Amino acid sequence: MKWMHHKFWACVFFTLLCFAVGGISSWLQGPALREWYPLLVKSSLTPSAVVFPVAWSLLYLCIGISGGVIAASGSSVRPRALRLWAAQLAFNFCWSLLFFALRNPLLGLLDIMILDLLVALYLLHTLRHGERLAGWLFAPYLAWILFATYLNGYILVANGSGF
Repeated sequence: MKWMHHKFWACVFFTLLCFAVGGISSWLQGPALREWYPLLVKSSLTPSAVVFPVAWSLLYLCIGISGGVIAASGSSVRPRALRLWAAQLAFNFCWSLLFFALRNPLLGLLDIMILDLLVALYLLHTLRHGERLAGWLFAPYLAWILFATYLNGYILVANGSGF
């Protein structure tokens, strides 16, 4: 029972951390979302603006729970998985800064490609070492950021690289 209590609070902490990072990055990208992003040529597959906060809320919930599950785990997967988890969150945050705050799709694309790799490594590492819940919680995240990589690349190509 004590283990379940510990796991619950670890999941709460990691989820709140994700939402804090997401909230700060959302605040930092606000001006670009109003002034710059609407003027860009975007893929016809770009979702409407209302999709992004809903999708990211669900993704941050999954990312946070996954981190909490690993943090509360006593398995040998924990140290490397937590390093990958922290690195992906840092690159996730940096993407918003690079793409939106700096208005630089090229740097954003480089960042998100590293993010893709980190998320895939985390997912594979956790699954390979028996932390199935933690791994599968990253599957929707990986799918979403691979799609975001396409959208980022499309913006870079369609709008020229002279940012």
